[in-house]
Amino acid sequence: MPVDVTRNLRQALAKLAAEKRRIERQAAAIQEALRAVNGTGGGQRSLGARGVTRGAKRGRKRMSSAERKAVGRRMKAYWAKRRSGATKGKRRAA
Repeated sequence: MPVDVTRNLRQALAKLAAEKRRIERQAAAIQEALRAVNGTGGGQRSLGARGVTRGAKRGRKRMSSAERKAVGRRMKAYWAKRRSGATKGKRRAA
């Protein structure tokens, strides 16, 4: 009687794939719990196969040149207003 090796291998592969999905779900749940305990939202990254999770350094959002120009205009106006208010205050006090 011939043995159907292919069928047995496919069954074993299906069981292993199901086990892999279960383990990945558990690992994701543990990582989420660690994020909750550490108080970080999404600032952590996984280092792949090692399974070690470390906090990534938080970077700044890059500003476009238009955004930088807008900030520059606002700050110039802010400091001009501060300077004019400071000189008026000094003159009054003198």
